Amino acid sequence: MAEKAQSTRVEQRPSDGGVEPTGVIFDVKRFAIHDGPGIRTTVFLKGCPLRCPWCHNPESILPSPEHAWRAGPCVGCGACEAACPHGAIARSPDRPIVDTDRCVLCGQCVEACPTGALEIVGRTVRADEVVAEIARDVVFYDESGGGATFSGGEPLMQPAFLAKLLARCRALEIHTAVDTTCHAPWEVLEPLAALADLLLCDVKHMDAAAHSRLTGVSNELILGNLRRLAAAGRAIVVRMPLIPGRNDDEPNIMATGAFVASLGGVARIDLLPYHEGARSKLARLGRTEPVLDAPRPDARHLADVAERLAAFGLEVKTGG
Repeated sequence: MAEKAQSTRVEQRPSDGGVEPTGVIFDVKRFAIHDGPGIRTTVFLKGCPLRCPWCHNPESILPSPEHAWRAGPCVGCGACEAACPHGAIARSPDRPIVDTDRCVLCGQCVEACPTGALEIVGRTVRADEVVAEIARDVVFYDESGGGATFSGGEPLMQPAFLAKLLARCRALEIHTAVDTTCHAPWEVLEPLAALADLLLCDVKHMDAAAHSRLTGVSNELILGNLRRLAAAGRAIVVRMPLIPGRNDDEPNIMATGAFVASLGGVARIDLLPYHEGARSKLARLGRTEPVLDAPRPDARHLADVAERLAAFGLEVKTGG
């Protein structure tokens, strides 16, 4: 895409003398097209209260920065171990082992790595830094009806930081979306929802027991929050990850369709097919939890589920 003239909109630093809020993010993806309308910049915040075995962003779960290692570039030179001033890294036959009790995430091991095999996932940033990066592409947002999306993890886990990001974007007339599980107290969710232009809300399973078994938390708070958001007239797109053998059975599909239709005013329901993208990420992070053993839904299965949901009068989009 060709470079275009810079927008005349300028990000302003706070003038009230207050402390600029900071947050922990792990990625910023420009020119995203699956995280809301138009061309968007998606900011990924760390921390999530759920433990979904199909999560394709396992690096988002822990709220703090963490080490990641790639086997391919690593030459086993031991530079990372030698560089650590805290004795927090030891070599093993397979990979560097980081002692998280000793590690202070100073980054000296990363700087010493000659091949870039070791990195720290997650960084602490100021709200104004993030919004300045978002504002670089306002011309593309204006032309495409896009904007900024705050995802994760669960962005509601950093409410003060998220509130500042949303308020700054609103001041710059940048459309905002929050991609959320809705698993947060209403007193946290309500003011943030009022600042956002669009909420992308997950519905993973309608059965409370199954939801607890799959994600580690009940769905009662989530469904209750969705009802309250809809009653308040908030713009909502429901997102349903489709996980074969976990939530794609007929009773759950029908219960999901009935629930979303009952909310009234939901713009659309998005079906997000499961994929194994987390496998390589878990290996890099040194995580030992097993990768979910499930196939990716094929086009026919997606179309069948979409047809059942559409029968409730819902607009359904597949993919993403």
